[in-house]
Amino acid sequence: MAHLPHLVTDLGILLTAAGITTLIFKRLKQPLVLGYIIAGLLVGPHFAFFPTIHEIENIRIWAEIGVIFLLFSLGLEFSFKKLVKVGGASSVMALVEIVTMLLLGYTAGQLLGWSTMDSVFLGGILCISSTTIIVRAFNELGVKPQRFASLVFGVLIVEDLVAILLLVLLSTLAVSQQFAGTEMLAAVLKLGFFLAVWFLAGIFLIPTFLKRAGRLMNDETLLVVAIALCLLMVMLASQAGFSPALGAFIMGSILAETTKAEKIEHLITPVKDLFGAIFFVSVGILIDPGMMVTYAGPIALLSAITVLGKVVSITGGGLLAGQGLKTSVQAGMSVTQIGEFSFIIATLGLTLYVTSEFLYPIAVAVSAITTFTTPYMIRLSEPLYKMLEAVLPDQWKERLNRYSTGAHTINTTSDWKLVLRSYTTNMVVYAVVIIAIVMLADRYLNPFIIENGIEGFWADVGTTGATLVMIAPFLWALALHHPQKEAHSRIWANSKYRSVVLVLEFARAGVAVLVVGFLLNQFFSTLAAIIGGVVIIALLALFSERIQNFYRRIEDSFLSNLNDRQISDDHNIAPWGAHLTSFLITPSSAIIGGTLEELQIRERFGVNIAVIERGERTIMPPTRYERIYPYDKIYVFGTDEHIEPFRQYVVDEGAVGAVAAGKEDVRLQKLVISSSSVLSNKTIKESGIREMTNGLVVGIERAGTKIMNPDSNLTFAEGDILWIVGSPSRIKHLEETAVKPALDKHFAEQS
Repeated sequence: MAHLPHLVTDLGILLTAAGITTLIFKRLKQPLVLGYIIAGLLVGPHFAFFPTIHEIENIRIWAEIGVIFLLFSLGLEFSFKKLVKVGGASSVMALVEIVTMLLLGYTAGQLLGWSTMDSVFLGGILCISSTTIIVRAFNELGVKPQRFASLVFGVLIVEDLVAILLLVLLSTLAVSQQFAGTEMLAAVLKLGFFLAVWFLAGIFLIPTFLKRAGRLMNDETLLVVAIALCLLMVMLASQAGFSPALGAFIMGSILAETTKAEKIEHLITPVKDLFGAIFFVSVGILIDPGMMVTYAGPIALLSAITVLGKVVSITGGGLLAGQGLKTSVQAGMSVTQIGEFSFIIATLGLTLYVTSEFLYPIAVAVSAITTFTTPYMIRLSEPLYKMLEAVLPDQWKERLNRYSTGAHTINTTSDWKLVLRSYTTNMVVYAVVIIAIVMLADRYLNPFIIENGIEGFWADVGTTGATLVMIAPFLWALALHHPQKEAHSRIWANSKYRSVVLVLEFARAGVAVLVVGFLLNQFFSTLAAIIGGVVIIALLALFSERIQNFYRRIEDSFLSNLNDRQISDDHNIAPWGAHLTSFLITPSSAIIGGTLEELQIRERFGVNIAVIERGERTIMPPTRYERIYPYDKIYVFGTDEHIEPFRQYVVDEGAVGAVAAGKEDVRLQKLVISSSSVLSNKTIKESGIREMTNGLVVGIERAGTKIMNPDSNLTFAEGDILWIVGSPSRIKHLEETAVKPALDKHFAEQS
C-alpha cells in the first residue's frame, strides 16, 4: 500500500472536521467562524477523542496562505476610493474607538500584571472589529439598508487601514523592543511611501494590462492572473521588509479599482473560503483548553471590556460627529466583537516570540464570546436607544438634536482651500513618484550600465540622463502644473493676494530644485547638484508645452484607470435620519407595471423615488407617468421607519442593497440658501432645480424644523438647508450659481 504523506492526511482531517462543524453551525444559525475554531480544537493535540493532526507546522504554512487570501479578499472590498468617500463621521467614530480600545487593552494588561509587550499587543487585538462577522450579521438580520449600517461600513474601512498600520508598527516595536519614537515615525513614513508608490504604479499599469488582455481571459485565466498578481505583491512587500499580508491587501485594493473587481471577487471567493477555513481551524488547533480554564477570569474581564468599550466609544464618536443618538447607539452595538485581524495580530506576536503563549488562546476565547453575542447586540440596539431616550432629560435631547443639525451645516469651499489642497496633493504625489524612480535608477539602472562596460563618470552621466527623461513630466507637474486653474485665476485677479501666490509658486519651484538636487547628489557633488537643479527647472519651463502634452497623456491614462469603476456606495446622510438607498425590482415585485402616479408610493409609505436606472439609462428624476419594470434599480429617499415597510412591500427578501454604482453618479447633497442666493424667495417649482440638476428636493431644514418631501409650491427662505438627490456635478454647478452673487459682492468689497 502506498505511503500517504502526513500533509495530505492532516489536510483531510482538518477539512472533514471543518465540513461537519460547518453543517452543524449552519443548522444552529451561528457564525461559521466559531464552528471552524471548535473544529480545530477537536482535531488539535489537546483533544484525544478524535483523529489528531500530526504535523502542525505544515498546517501553519497553509494557515499563512489563508491569511494572504483573507487579506486579498478584504482589499478587494476595501478600495482607496471608498476610504476617501468614508466621510468625517465614520472616521471620527473609528479613531475614537481605536484610541479608546488601545488604551483600555494596554491598561487592562498592566492591571493583570502582564508584560509591556503583552499589554501593547492586547490593545491592538481588542481595537479591530470583525468585518466578516458584521457583514454576515447585517445580511442575516436584514439591516443593511438602514442608516447606521453605512456608518458601520465606513468605520470598518478605516479600521482595516489602521490594522495594516498596526501590523507594521507592532513588528517594528517587536524588533526594537522599545518605544523609539524615531523608529516608529520612520516605519510609518516608509509604509506611507510604499503604499503610495504601489498604489500609483498599480493603478497606472494593472487596469491597462487587464483591458488589453481582456479578450484572452476567461474565468480560469482571470483567476490565475489575479492570484499571480496577489502573490507578486506579497513577494514585493516581503522584499521591502513588510508582512506578506500587507502585500495581499494592497493588491486587492488596487484590483478593487478595476472593472474586473466584481468578477475577481466572485472567482476568488471559493479559494478564500477554503484557505480561510484552514486558517480559522488552525486558530482552534493552537488553543490549549487547560490554559483557557486557567485564564477564565481575564477572558471574562476582557470580553466585558471589549463589548462595553466598543459600545461607549463608537456611540460617543457618533454623537461627537453629530450623527444623533439613535444612529450612534445602533452603530455602537454593532461592532462589539473582535475577529480575523485580531487573530493575525495575536499570531504575529507568537511568530516574533515577543508575547506570552497565553495571549493567543485568550484572544480566541474573547473573539468567540463577542462573536456569539453580536446578533443579539444588534437586535438590542433599538430597545437600548428607546430606553436612553426615555431616561434622558429633555434639555439633553434638545442639545443633542441641535448639535446634530449644526454639525451638518455646509459652507461653500473657498478658492484658497481648493488651491492649497491641490498644491499639497501635487507635491506629495509627484515627489513620491520622482523619488521612487530615482531610487530604482540608483539600485538597478546604474549597476546595469556598469555591467555593460560603461564605468565611472560616464556611467553616472548615463544614469542621470535616463532618469531625468523618466521624471521630466512629473517634475514639470510638481513645479508648474495648476490643476485648479479657475480658482487660481480668481485669486490672482485680486491684487491683495498676488504676493502670496508668488511665494507659493517659488516654493513649488524650490521643492522641484531640491528633488532634482536629490537625484544629482546621488552621483555628483552637492554644489553641482544644486546648480544642475536650477538649470533643469529652467529647461522644463522652456520646453513646457511639449512636456505638458506628454504629462497630459500619462494623467489621462491614470485617471481613466482610476475612474473605470465608479464606486458610489456612500450615503450622505441627512441629520434627521432620512437617507438614500436602492432596490433591485424583481419580476415578482408588487409594483411592476404601475406608474408612480398610480402606485402613490409617497402618499402610502412616505418615501420618494428619486432615480430609476434601467439598463444603460438613468431616469433622474422620474415623472409621475414613469412605469416600473422588472430589473429596474430604484433609488429611494426616506427614513428607516418608512423604508422598511416599503422594502417588505416591493422586493423579495435579499433583493435590497446599498446604493451601488450606476450609469450616472447619484448622491444626496446639501445646499444652504443665503440672503443673496438667487434661489431665495422662490418656490421649488420656480427655482428650476429639477431642470438644472436632474434632481429632486427631498427635504428642507428650516429653523430647526424638518420638512420631508416638500410641496413644489413651498418658497425658499434665507437659512434653509436643502437636501437634493441628483448628480453631484450638476448640484455643485447649481451651488456655485446660487452663491455667485454673494462672492462677486465680497470680492468687490475687498478690491
